[in-house]
Amino acid sequence: MPKLIKRDADGQFAAAEDAFIDIREEDGVPAAIPGNGPVILSLARFQEEGDALLSGGRQVGVRIASNEAIEDLAYDLPRLALVALEFPKYRDGRAYTSARLLRERFGYTGEIRAVGDVLREQAGFMVRCGIDAFEVSDGSSPEEWAAATHRYRHVYQRAADSRAPAWKERA
Repeated sequence: MPKLIKRDADGQFAAAEDAFIDIREEDGVPAAIPGNGPVILSLARFQEEGDALLSGGRQVGVRIASNEAIEDLAYDLPRLALVALEFPKYRDGRAYTSARLLRERFGYTGEIRAVGDVLREQAGFMVRCGIDAFEVSDGSSPEEWAAATHRYRHVYQRAADSRAPAWKERA
């Protein structure tokens, strides 16, 4: 099963190769990694080392924990290749808000990736909030993700997507 599933502009889901190296706090200095490959850093590490990596020509992504403010990235968003939002457990929905803020308030057009406890049952909600890449933790396939996003015909509130809420359809 694919580790990374991406949704394209046409709404199609497909397995994808992940070119990014996820650098954890305990890992070495990203500049020492061979080549000039893309990396994902924590917010704290990006604030320390991000400018040097970006000026060196690397593609950089930032991993945002659910308890971190997405507003701290607002200035740097145009320079980032992706923002990875952590879902530490199934019941923690703070990353949904971060995704929606990225798309609606900050106009971020890059990749928003869901990482952590990412389950197919959440697919419809994640897509509605603007998430377009998923590191799945339940081993599901792109076809299963596509089916999960179309499970419900009606939605009951506005989101980052353009679907009309049920009350609006009735009018």
